[in-house]
Amino acid sequence: MAMAMSDSGASRLRRQLESGSFDARLYVKQLSQQSDGDRDLQEHRQRIQALAEETAQNLKRNVYQNYRQFIETAREISYLESEMYQLSHLLTEQKSSLETIPLTLLPAAAAAGAAAASGGEEGGGGAGSRDHRRGPAGLFPGPGGAPRDGAGPGEEGKQRTLTTLLEKVEGCRHLLETPGQYLVYNGDLVEYEADHMAQLQRVHGFLMNDCLLVATWLPQRRGMYRYNALYPLDGLAVVNVKDNPPMKDMFKLLMFPESRIFQAENAKIKREWLEVLEATKRALGEKRRREQEEAAAPRGLPPAAAKAANPFEEEEEEEEDEPAAPEVEEERVDLSMEWIQELPEDLDVCIAQRDFEGAVDLLDKLNRYLEGKPSPPPVKDLRAKVEERVRQLTEVLVFELSPGRSLRGGPKATRRAVSQLIRLGQGTKACELFLRNRAAAVHTAIRQLRIEGATLLYIHKLCHVFFTSLLETAREFETDFAGTDSGCYSAFVVWARSAMGMFVDAFSKQVFDSKESLSTAAECVQVAKEHCRQLGDIGLDLTFVVHALLVKDIQGALHSYKDIIIEATKHRNSEEMWRRMNLMTPEALGKLKEEMKGCGVSDFEQYTGDDCWVNLSYTVVAFTKQTMGFLEEALKLYFPELHMVLLESLVEVILVAVQHVDYSLRCEQDPEKKAFIRQNASFLYETVLPVVEKRFEEGVGKPAKQLQDLRNASRLIRVNPESTTSVV
Repeated sequence: MAMAMSDSGASRLRRQLESGSFDARLYVKQLSQQSDGDRDLQEHRQRIQALAEETAQNLKRNVYQNYRQFIETAREISYLESEMYQLSHLLTEQKSSLETIPLTLLPAAAAAGAAAASGGEEGGGGAGSRDHRRGPAGLFPGPGGAPRDGAGPGEEGKQRTLTTLLEKVEGCRHLLETPGQYLVYNGDLVEYEADHMAQLQRVHGFLMNDCLLVATWLPQRRGMYRYNALYPLDGLAVVNVKDNPPMKDMFKLLMFPESRIFQAENAKIKREWLEVLEATKRALGEKRRREQEEAAAPRGLPPAAAKAANPFEEEEEEEEDEPAAPEVEEERVDLSMEWIQELPEDLDVCIAQRDFEGAVDLLDKLNRYLEGKPSPPPVKDLRAKVEERVRQLTEVLVFELSPGRSLRGGPKATRRAVSQLIRLGQGTKACELFLRNRAAAVHTAIRQLRIEGATLLYIHKLCHVFFTSLLETAREFETDFAGTDSGCYSAFVVWARSAMGMFVDAFSKQVFDSKESLSTAAECVQVAKEHCRQLGDIGLDLTFVVHALLVKDIQGALHSYKDIIIEATKHRNSEEMWRRMNLMTPEALGKLKEEMKGCGVSDFEQYTGDDCWVNLSYTVVAFTKQTMGFLEEALKLYFPELHMVLLESLVEVILVAVQHVDYSLRCEQDPEKKAFIRQNASFLYETVLPVVEKRFEEGVGKPAKQLQDLRNASRLIRVNPESTTSVV
């Protein structure tokens, strides 16, 4: 009974929560008013929580069931698509079989048709028979659809239709002079660019029985076109382009060495274009074969009649074989082997299945077989077919290396396509595409790197990502292009310099553009230099490239920090009272001694007095620490191009302090203060300047004459004794 009441209460609560007019605030208010105490609220809360868990479980169950149904539906769709493809393939084969009925049946069919026609004329129904026979032949000519002599009334009608249509096309009058030429099919198309699938222009295609005419649309003249190109059907290949929305209803025309992509108005018109093109090509091939047979037979007799009427056929064949012997010797290349006959189709299969190694192996096998052998027409035809497949294979391999492909596999992911391009003799293109792919990968890796709050942490990550990618790229490049032309290595060096420019841009934006301190900038540059030295393990030294790209930024940082020191020194000079320092505690005095020892002042003990006194001015001590810190950080950034910049900055900083001491010494009248100023001047000239000069020489590797002149001069600048202002 209690269970039933609980279920009914839960269902009532569910309906209440699911109602459209449910107000949570009002519901809680009413519940608080109606409850007897905390226990009721806790129980109600548990019921709502249980209801929420139950709803979540039901939702998960429904999602899982829908997901399973979705998978089953997708599987059924896949099965249906496969069956439809098989059905389409069977229909295509049946159509091909019907169109390739032996021509020996045509005379009998023609005789039967003539008898039926004569009978129909006697019965009064001949006109309808003739019209039905003439209509389809004009649009979709089969292998025997066109009259052999080309002089019938149907041929004249086709010629008139062609003349009428071509009068709308500018610049193609010469086409009308070809005898036996007639229009098969025509329609509007849109041409697209083959590489980037960008729309180029509107065109109109005119398919004749032996060629395809492409004319561009003239927008200012409605219904008129301008001649663009003419392609014989013998050298034309038609390829269906798979729909890839929004690019659909397209087909490709291959004319060695170029290709063009067209888009039909809809799928039906595209299918008609493909069917009519293939049917017209077959009809033209059959017509050419028939003309060759007629030309080989004796004049005046068909091939069968000539063979039957010649009783001395065997003797004549023997006599004709003798003078043809040299020609047979020239064309003795055997192309009857099964693997050669099936080579174009096998290449198509390998390309479709992405078996690039298998396709290149077949090409190598063919080249080895034909090496050193003559090139009669059959071999030339075979080579033409193979060259078209090679071009398609090259396009696929180029697409594999395009930057638009996935870049997560690293440099090794490109090895397969690169090696096959090299085997195809496209080493230069492989090198260019490989480096372009890696440049895109490096750029993507740098962009995906999250900018941290701490600059040094970000620079560590940036250097790790960039130099690791550069090192992997260099090793993969050496592996892939070991046996190629040395010019590829020059291309790699140029690429490495360009990639380093990309790295320095990101480096400078984070370090120098954000106005970091000189110590932080020095540490970041040290990290970059250390990673550059690691590239020396593979014989690649890019340190000079980093120097050349960073020189302006480092100059700006040095000048900026120099100005900061000068301003701080001037500010302290303006408040100088020339008093001894009292550090108050022994700990503070010990800390100052350690700092001065770190600055290179080892004999600082002689300047300390009793208790916690220091016999130097606060201004001079602060200047010493700041100048030595500036010198240490600047030496971390040093390279030869910065020599004069660093030296001039040091001289400017030291001049500010020395001029102030010199001026104070000339102007001070109190003997005690004057003695104290001399003691500070002695510290500057005899202790600080030698330490600066020594540390500069250690860091740079050669002495600086400007610093020696500063130390040796007793007075750097003569100041007018009557003046009361400091000259700096």
